[in-house]
Amino acid sequence: MCRETKREPAWVSAIRLAFLRGQVDVDGVMEEANLIPGREGTVRDVLSTMADRNLLEPVDGAEDRYVPGKVLIESDRYDLDFSKASDGGAHRWRSSG
Repeated sequence: MCRETKREPAWVSAIRLAFLRGQVDVDGVMEEANLIPGREGTVRDVLSTMADRNLLEPVDGAEDRYVPGKVLIESDRYDLDFSKASDGGAHRWRSSG
């Protein structure tokens, strides 16, 4: 998928975690992207960039933890079905009015 979207694995993994778990952190992205230890700084940079672009929103009081931002929440252009998401998944986002 990374080759198809021409994005770095951390970027793709962060979006996947945002959709499936409703939150993203450095450790989760490291595990999801199967990155080697020592790439934490790169992941922090990716998450920060995603927050700058409103794809993610930082969680108040939690270092390096994010929830889906406005751009991801409003990007339902693929008509995604979240009915099988886990209890901590997309339907628990802080996206309701």
